[in-house]
Amino acid sequence: MKGMHGIIFSYEKKSGLRELIEHRVHGSVPFAGNYRMVDFMLSNMVNAGITDVGVIMHGKCQSMLDHLGSGKSWDLSRNHGGLTLLPAFAYAERRETAGQFRGKVEALACMLEYLRDIRQDYVVLSDSDLIINIPLDDVLQAHISSGADLTAVCTSAPGESSDTYFTLDGSGRIVDTVYDVYAPQGYRCLNLFLLSKDLLVKLVEDCAAHNQYSFRHNILQEKSKMLRFNGYVWDRYAARIDTLKNYYDRSMELLQPTLRDELFCPQRPILAKENDDASSYIDPSGRCVNSLIADGCDIQGNVENCILFRGVRVEKGADVRNCILFKGTVVQSDAVMRHIIADKYVHIQPGRTLMGHENYPLAIARDSVV
Repeated sequence: MKGMHGIIFSYEKKSGLRELIEHRVHGSVPFAGNYRMVDFMLSNMVNAGITDVGVIMHGKCQSMLDHLGSGKSWDLSRNHGGLTLLPAFAYAERRETAGQFRGKVEALACMLEYLRDIRQDYVVLSDSDLIINIPLDDVLQAHISSGADLTAVCTSAPGESSDTYFTLDGSGRIVDTVYDVYAPQGYRCLNLFLLSKDLLVKLVEDCAAHNQYSFRHNILQEKSKMLRFNGYVWDRYAARIDTLKNYYDRSMELLQPTLRDELFCPQRPILAKENDDASSYIDPSGRCVNSLIADGCDIQGNVENCILFRGVRVEKGADVRNCILFKGTVVQSDAVMRHIIADKYVHIQPGRTLMGHENYPLAIARDSVV
């Protein structure tokens, strides 16, 4: 069966998101007022005509399980194929590794039976925390036209030294792959790959036979000498979020209409879990300026340059600026907040003053009372 199959990695990894991942994995962190991070890659796949998606999960995955459900919100609830949740930790227990994986290849090795049963000719591999709106069908056409064995989506925008970087030749071929370098150069890898199903199975089997587990070392670096790996350069909006500062910056820049229009383009809509809340209410005596407001909010105070998720309440006299407030957060009267990221169901008591900075936003853990 021609076409593409999607595989998304949803797992715990080292990062600086701190309070935001105490109860969840990266992909289920709320983003942009009405979404979770995983919604973006799921929507990219659905928009490209992908009907079968497997999500490899381990770690604190309850939030992700609740969010994805049957996949109905993304038209992936089907009798054949559709959304498949792959609890990799259960497979790992057979291997006596207690659910911990050294790398993506090892996680895929636990799913070899699933990989062999894929009906499509090509497979898209992605992390769950990549914020992007990319036409994957264009990536497939470029992959086929180039004759490459694997195509990696990358960007010229700079990133962290721990990221993976490619050097491309004039034909787009990846001639060098490096990571953990002091002064990164070249094209930054977005951890979005496309290759044939047969090649993926072969690579995973070969790595498993040699006790190899790292995708970027054992495949991107070592196999590039024998296979042709190409880069697909994407210099439009793309964000990989792994620190609180990075999360805050990538969120607040969506208050710019040009960036917001680029990420949420009508040709490729970003789908989210259904929301049945009533419309938000802004009191005539309140003030709401340059903010993204989800449904079900009650704004009676002052809100400026903020992102509010569903069910947030800002009482009279409260002054909230440059903040990100997750679902169910309550800011009581006369409270003052600046540069704060509040997780779900945070309660700010009357008269409290909370001050972060744009270079050091403060995060408040879920269910906290301040």
